[in-house]
Amino acid sequence: MSENAATGPRAVTALFPGGRLTAIPRKTARREQVLVHLSETLFERDRDYSEREVNDALLTVHDDFSALRRHLVIGGHLSRTRDGSSYRRGK
Repeated sequence: MSENAATGPRAVTALFPGGRLTAIPRKTARREQVLVHLSETLFERDRDYSEREVNDALLTVHDDFSALRRHLVIGGHLSRTRDGSSYRRGK
């Protein structure tokens, strides 16, 4: 079975012309694809990140780093300590 052009891996990378995300997708399924891509490409497993490190990594792909960070945490792609001082890749 071939992957649908609108949902396959190429479709996700098409949202990053020049390496930057053009817009955070509104549709949940599409946004989930982007979040998976970001968590897998920007963050290593079993490593803690400060909020500054997370922000700096997300700024490399989109100016609204706080929205991306929030989506990553809510979606379980990043976990955050109770005091918000440390993040770790989830899923």
